[in-house]
Parts: sequence; C-alpha cells; structure tokens
Amino acid sequence: MAETALLIIDVQEAIDDPKWGARNNPDAEGNISKLLSYWRNGGSPVIHIRHDSQEPGSPYRPGQPGHAFKDVAEPFAHETVFGKKTNNAFVGTGLHDHLFDHDVDTLVICGVLTQHSVDTTARMAASLGYRVVVVSDATAATGVTDARGQVWTSEDVHALTLTHLAADYATIASTEDILAGFEV
Repeated sequence: MAETALLIIDVQEAIDDPKWGARNNPDAEGNISKLLSYWRNGGSPVIHIRHDSQEPGSPYRPGQPGHAFKDVAEPFAHETVFGKKTNNAFVGTGLHDHLFDHDVDTLVICGVLTQHSVDTTARMAASLGYRVVVVSDATAATGVTDARGQVWTSEDVHALTLTHLAADYATIASTEDILAGFEV
C-alpha cells in the first residue's frame, strides 16, 4: 500500500537571520509542529531536509549556529534526514530513491522558503510523478524586490508562489485541512 510522507524543508535556525527580512506566516513553525506530531502519532513517514549551504557566510552553512534544526522540527533518531546543497531536495540527495524504496507516492510539504526550496522541491516532485500537497500555513515566504525595483511583500510572494504551484504542481491545503483528514 502506498504511503504519504511529511516532507519538512529547511526548518533550521538560519531562517531567523535578519538577512532574509520580514516573512509571512509567523505561526508556520507552530503548524509544522502540529503536522509533525500528527505524522509521528500515525506512524507515517517523516523526512527532514536540511540545507547544507556551500556559500561562504551563509547562515545555513554547516558549522554555523543557523545550520541547526529548530526545536519544533528536531528529527527523532529513527527519522530520515537528507542534507541538500541546492534549493531542490531531490538534487544530489537520494530522496527519490528513498521514497521509491518506501513506497511513498504522496508528499505533504511544509517548511521554508515558499518561493525557494518549497517551490522547487514541489515542482520536481510533481514532475517525478508524486502527488504533492503544500501546506499553506506551514510554509513561509520573504519579500523580494524584482529587477524593476518593485517591492513584493512576503504575503504577496507567498500567495503568488502558491497560486503557481496550484495551477500545475500541487494541491494547496491548510494545517487544519490536513489534521481533519484531508484526502491527498
């Protein structure tokens, strides 16, 4: 029987670094914690993705305080952890083989940042044939300034990224939807 795995992306101390600016969904970590408890209580697969940046000065670089998982997403010893060096959890990690070996066909994705690793990983997962659910209130974005100098708030970036994902790659659901037995 196929499995649904919870995929938690980059929930590390580095996300609180001021370099990222203001982000939306201040309750994202609380919702991630609720999802993690739900998955653990149900005995379903939990996979943690850790960003192992190779960029000098990155708060996500191994050896930096920001590289550590946040307490709310600290993996248990038996849970799978993949370190990634890119913005895509499938590139160079063995994630796809692991999911295949464990009969996972559906991924429920949460974490940061919506417009970076969450988006890239969700798109790749869909392209590889997985059913994908992105949890809207258990992900968070930061604001950006585009090439024209237009400032886009974290709320706008988040909403637009989820809209693009919903168009072709993923179902978008809330934490409440998932905890209420949302059919994925």
